[in-house]
Amino acid sequence: MISRRAFFRSIGGLSAVGVSTAAYGVGVEPERLRITRYHPMPKQWPADFPLRIAVIADIHACDPWMSLERIQGIVEHTNALNADLIVMLGDYVTGHHHVTRIIPAPEWAAVLAGLKAPLGVHAIMGNHDYWEDKAVQRILRGPTVAHRALEAAGIPVYENDAVRLTKDGRAFWLAGLGDQLAFMPAARQRPVPHFGTDDLTATLAKVTDDAPVILLAHEPYIAERVPTRVALQLSGHTHGGQVRLFGWSPAVPPRHGVRLAYGHFKLKCDVIISGGLGCSIVPMRVGVPPEIVEVTLGRTVQTVS
Repeated sequence: MISRRAFFRSIGGLSAVGVSTAAYGVGVEPERLRITRYHPMPKQWPADFPLRIAVIADIHACDPWMSLERIQGIVEHTNALNADLIVMLGDYVTGHHHVTRIIPAPEWAAVLAGLKAPLGVHAIMGNHDYWEDKAVQRILRGPTVAHRALEAAGIPVYENDAVRLTKDGRAFWLAGLGDQLAFMPAARQRPVPHFGTDDLTATLAKVTDDAPVILLAHEPYIAERVPTRVALQLSGHTHGGQVRLFGWSPAVPPRHGVRLAYGHFKLKCDVIISGGLGCSIVPMRVGVPPEIVEVTLGRTVQTVS
């Protein structure tokens, strides 16, 4: 199975049609922005409890591909959804070297501080937030620069933690998992796999009543272990494969027969994987334009005028 990095490197060998496709993938599609809507009905979520969530994933702030101006536009589009709460699923820092400037964390965090929702804005970290933080990689523990920047901007960051929220007197839990690929082994230790800060058991142990649970997990792969206690898992990381052809993401291999690349899956809990906003490895998207995801839980009441 070709790796994601090898797949993107192979694009450089394309010619003729491949060149025009690559030009579109670099110059056009990454600049598009769409709103993708899901209305899952997990059995663990009360049908008479409507909740709307706006989801932002994989910003990868950098010039020229994800400038402060573009991030400001994402903030404005997200606020316009008037969701009950906003969640951010990690990978705020750049994930490739084809940039003219790496935007410092305090700058992009200050723009994200403009996000507003009645039940707040909530964040977790992603793998690139760890990988690009050399001090954290050296000592093998956080918090990352991105974590500190978001909290300084007034946005809480969850790492194996949970918070109980209420809407109209109804309670639910928002649980944030530590990143599953946080630390890269030293060169002398390879091919030892990446290891993370995630602790699913400890995270869910902080849920102290029977209110429904929404889990934030940057990488979707934990879904195979998430118990039925959780109603919904929200993830990013994959960028939908970044190249998606006829519903197939070749850069994202299947795991246990399931290709957790993009979209809505029903496992023990409902899983929604965002295609994200930015790019990693190369600044290119084909068949999976940047998106803000809107998730509606429960049945909405239709008013008749």
